[in-house]
Amino acid sequence: MQEFLFVFRRAATNNEPPLSPEQLQSMMKPWQDWIGNIAAQNKLVSAGNRLTSEGRVVKPGNVITNGPYVELKEAIGGYTIVRADSLDEATELSLGCPILNVGGTVEVRTIIPMEITV
Repeated sequence: MQEFLFVFRRAATNNEPPLSPEQLQSMMKPWQDWIGNIAAQNKLVSAGNRLTSEGRVVKPGNVITNGPYVELKEAIGGYTIVRADSLDEATELSLGCPILNVGGTVEVRTIIPMEITV
C-alpha cells in the first residue's frame, strides 16, 4: 500500500468575514464525516490538517519573504495523507471531499518515501 497526499485548494480571498461558531461547526461536520469514512476503511494516515494564511517563503540565497505566495489566485487550505493501493483508489477516496462543494479542488499526489541512511 502507498501513501498519497490530498492538497486542498480554493480561490484565494482575503475579504471573507470571519465565520461564527455556528457557521464553523456547520462547515466542519461534512469534513469530519468524510475523514471519518476514510478512517473507518483504515486508509487514514494523517487527518485533515488546516493551514493558516500566514507563513513565510524561503528562496535561494537565504531570501525570506512573508507569504505564502500572495500572487497566486488560489490558496492551499490544508492537506490529508491517506493509504491506498493505487492513484486511482486514492482519487476515489478524494471524491467526497467537502471542498469540492465550495468550488475548491483536491490535488492527489503519490508520496515517495525518502530513504535516509545514517
